[in-house]
Amino acid sequence: MPMYVITGDPDPAAKNFDLVTLITSRSTPEPGLQPEQATILVMCNYPLSVAEVSAHLSLPFSVVTALLAKLVEDQRVEATAPVPVTAVPELGLLEAVIHGLRKL
Repeated sequence: MPMYVITGDPDPAAKNFDLVTLITSRSTPEPGLQPEQATILVMCNYPLSVAEVSAHLSLPFSVVTALLAKLVEDQRVEATAPVPVTAVPELGLLEAVIHGLRKL
């Protein structure tokens, strides 16, 4: 099936997603939704990254982001940027982990 049939018109909002954006359902599938969108709503009962959604659907990232953009616009899913990792672990902790791994 051509990707245009699945995604419709390209949506500029789809560019706001990256691979690690977390997607969570806010509603349940209703009649009339595309099968791919209904599947996204079912599988995102707990947060999944866009990369995971793409892998589960076996669809390219660009197609998934277009589908997600429509779902976000309709307030059927919530897209959340992952929490940035700003803290660097202590050197002592890293050394203890390396020491423990060497014992294995």
